[in-house]
Amino acid sequence: MKKILKLRFFKIIAVCFFTVSIATAQSLESKIDKLLTEKFKTNETGVAALVAKNGKVIYRKAFGKANLELDVNMTPENIFEVGSITKQFTAVSILMLLEQGKLKLDDEITKFIPDYPTQGKKITVHHLLTHTSGIKSYTSMSSFGSVMTKHESPLKFIDFFKNEPMDFDPGEEYRYNNSGYFILGYIVEKVSGISYPKFIEKNIFKKIAMNSSYYGSHTKLIKNRAAGYQKRGGAYSNAQYISLTLPYAAGSIMSNVDDMLKWQKAIRNNTFVKKETIAKAFKNYTLNNGKKINYGYGWSINEIGGVRTIEHGGAIPGYLSMGIYVPSENTYVILFSNCGCNSPTGVATEIAALAIGKSLNIKDKKVSLTKKQLNKWVGAYKFDNEVVRYITLKEGQLFSQREGSQKIKIYPISPNKFTFEDGFISYHFSMNNGKKETIFKNRINENKGVSFDKKALKEKKEITVAASILKKYVGKYELQPGFVLTISAKGNQLFAQATGQPQFELFAETKTKFFLKVVPASVEFHKDNKGVTNSLTLFQGGRAMKALRK
Repeated sequence: MKKILKLRFFKIIAVCFFTVSIATAQSLESKIDKLLTEKFKTNETGVAALVAKNGKVIYRKAFGKANLELDVNMTPENIFEVGSITKQFTAVSILMLLEQGKLKLDDEITKFIPDYPTQGKKITVHHLLTHTSGIKSYTSMSSFGSVMTKHESPLKFIDFFKNEPMDFDPGEEYRYNNSGYFILGYIVEKVSGISYPKFIEKNIFKKIAMNSSYYGSHTKLIKNRAAGYQKRGGAYSNAQYISLTLPYAAGSIMSNVDDMLKWQKAIRNNTFVKKETIAKAFKNYTLNNGKKINYGYGWSINEIGGVRTIEHGGAIPGYLSMGIYVPSENTYVILFSNCGCNSPTGVATEIAALAIGKSLNIKDKKVSLTKKQLNKWVGAYKFDNEVVRYITLKEGQLFSQREGSQKIKIYPISPNKFTFEDGFISYHFSMNNGKKETIFKNRINENKGVSFDKKALKEKKEITVAASILKKYVGKYELQPGFVLTISAKGNQLFAQATGQPQFELFAETKTKFFLKVVPASVEFHKDNKGVTNSLTLFQGGRAMKALRK
């Protein structure tokens, strides 16, 4: 009888556990659904998302459209250009060649490109992998827009940027750099004796059956390819064309969420290189002065709620991507979207937080403070990265405002800690010798700010300008050869987009002068003697740059 009761007891426990597990899974699924459907609408461009824990898929869905023109729904099988996630594949290729004894991480790049003008500096493979080389990134060059449709061989395109002045001495700074990974692709070719696309195909894709992954192509027929889009003035259009010979080893791979899970599993299982070798990719490297850069080889180092993450995003015309891996939880999140207008980065981070039980929802964490407690931290703070931020109080609500940007609400979760609504960014205030100080924390990145005597600038007042006037400003304005500022309008909204950069809204100060809220910059339009808008001036960083209408 005791045995029967015991068995029944364990059956009840098992059923209860199973019921709780299902409820938890359903709760996680519904929360992720809500995050994705709020950001990616049914009849607009879409997203494919996958979440895996311990190698098993716990969420796999898609929302929105894979093709707007054909009205085709997005599916998890759809294939995207992954952009800079390509850098992971390049970094692992270099580590494979390292294990084969074909190169060393401290090899100078002149070993592979003898005539590369290093300006007397020692630039190594390690510098290229960590974005600390000081080489000018070609995507930051104003002339890149004039060549981005051309097909070039790797060595020929290196000629495009190699004679640019260096941004800094090797190892002195960290600055994200596509040129470095482009050169790494050429090194793979030089050392292996085969092209970069063939190396990736043979040694990675085929090895782990990534059958839906390719070196990018606009001409090859690729089943399940999601079309890429851009959005200007509220209207969608096909993405700007870029020759995929130019992103190359820095950004030309195509894949889908299922293949990316195969990739992540292979990385965890040391499929391509030994455990001690792949560990080099996930080390948080330092500058010459010992400061950590929060980057390894092809992956950035970050955290969610104090839990270490390894991650990377990607951006290429028409597509954005974000992949986050949490080693301690063996949890992987990968999101792809098919419009340069809708970044999956924030929502991917929120999903990863949910998946590891580190929800960043601040609703349950907020506390009530008195006006005196709130007013204690009001003032201007100068940070060690030269940024100035203002903390202001209005009607019982604290606001944060980066100089030249807009005010954003911050919420107290303790008397001296305040967080933004997304829960990722926070202020930690304190007093030191009678002076207010704060640590501004954006996940792993921290900057210290000290209060100083400076009043917050008065906010610029927006006015409404008739749509008929805004239409007269629409067009392309050339700031430099190949570097164009495109102005578009939708109703009473005006937008600006510089070559190779995101689109931002302009806000009217007068009928001819407009300002941006995301950066301290403004634009003023000019007319000729016939009253036709023929030019503009961009005011930014103390410079006035005139651009003629094309």
